[in-house]
Formats: sequence, C-alpha cells, structure tokens
Amino acid sequence: MSRAEEAARRAELAAAQERAESRQAQKLVDEFVATAKAKGIAPGPLRATLYTGQSVKTDKVGWYLRKNESLAIGDDGSYYVLTVPGGLRERFSGVKLKPSPPPLIVGKGGRDGESGDLADFLKWRLEAG
Repeated sequence: MSRAEEAARRAELAAAQERAESRQAQKLVDEFVATAKAKGIAPGPLRATLYTGQSVKTDKVGWYLRKNESLAIGDDGSYYVLTVPGGLRERFSGVKLKPSPPPLIVGKGGRDGESGDLADFLKWRLEAG
C-alpha cells in the first residue's frame, strides 16, 4: 500500500469514527430536548457572535450550553456553533444558522474549563433551568 493510499485510509477511518460519535452525541441531544420540554424549560431566541465581535439575531430558538453563549441546542434538536462569519448586512438582517454535527467532547483541544463531555454540558444546562 502506498503512502497516499495509507493516508486516505486513515482519513476514511477518522471520518467514520467522527460520524459514529456524532450519532451517539445526537442521542444525548435528543434526550436533552425531550427532558427540557418535559421540565418546562422554555427555549429562548438564540443570538450569534460575528467574527468581528458583534452580537446578531438568528433565525433559531434554543438553549445555550456555555456561559459565553457560543454553543447552543436548538428546540429542533440541532447543535449550533454560534460564532459565525458576517459583515454589515448580517448586523442588520441577522444570520441563518446551520446545524453542525454534535461532538461527544465539546471544545476538544481547548483550554481547561472550555472543553468537556457533551453529557456534562447538557446536565448543567438542565440543572440551571
């Protein structure tokens, strides 16, 4: 097997692993949404932060997972990263969020306190009400 073929194979395996983890994480997210709705924890309008630092409205409602409001779960069970590109137009009209595949480890590779198990972030959000 050539080096290129070996590298392609490793990339395929890594992508398959990531998809499997996202499926597991999506189950946790779906349980969170059901529990939040059952407990009467109402979702709120989500805001995003542009790369320039301005806060803008979005087209989604949900629950923030981090205190800095950089991640959220939509009321439809989607996982959103709320730091987005944009400019003057987005400052006035807002942004349309696109869901990302949820990770099992939030902020993998980040600084202490910024990363952790998705299950823990969801649990903390439910406890906060």
